[in-house]
Amino acid sequence: MNTAMDTLLMEPPATYTAVAQPDAAITGRIHIIREQKVMLDRDLAELYGVQVKALKQAVRRNMERFPEDFMFELTLEEDRALRSQTVTLKQGEHAKYRPFAFTEHGILMLANVLRSEQAIAVSIHIIRVFNRMREVFHSPQHVLGELKELEGRISVHDNEIQAIFDHLTE
Repeated sequence: MNTAMDTLLMEPPATYTAVAQPDAAITGRIHIIREQKVMLDRDLAELYGVQVKALKQAVRRNMERFPEDFMFELTLEEDRALRSQTVTLKQGEHAKYRPFAFTEHGILMLANVLRSEQAIAVSIHIIRVFNRMREVFHSPQHVLGELKELEGRISVHDNEIQAIFDHLTE
């Protein structure tokens, strides 16, 4: 007789499947600090499914992997300014440590340091979001160039149409 418990025991263990965050959930966490697009340690910890403390410990154990262009610690002024823009702590609470800010390259390195499937999957998704953002920022220049080309063609066509019109009305 096959019971529900027997069925559960015979099933293979569930494997981890990463659920990709919507792009808006990531782009809303990208900040521009020191003229660089960065994500903060607390946001990455949440996305990676780890505690901020564990993330910071992993980074501190591997500081040689995080040069200044990959990761930097916010100054007190930067932290205060950022907190005034986004309310992340309840009234009266204060962060014990200043946050780390990770650039696109730092985010990728962080996934290597954390070595979890979720960190790797989320990092890949974040990098793709950064790439899409870069494409969007560069596309207006491309579109403007095409519009100028079309404008040139239209003015040539306008002149040709006017010449035909003038010829017909003679």
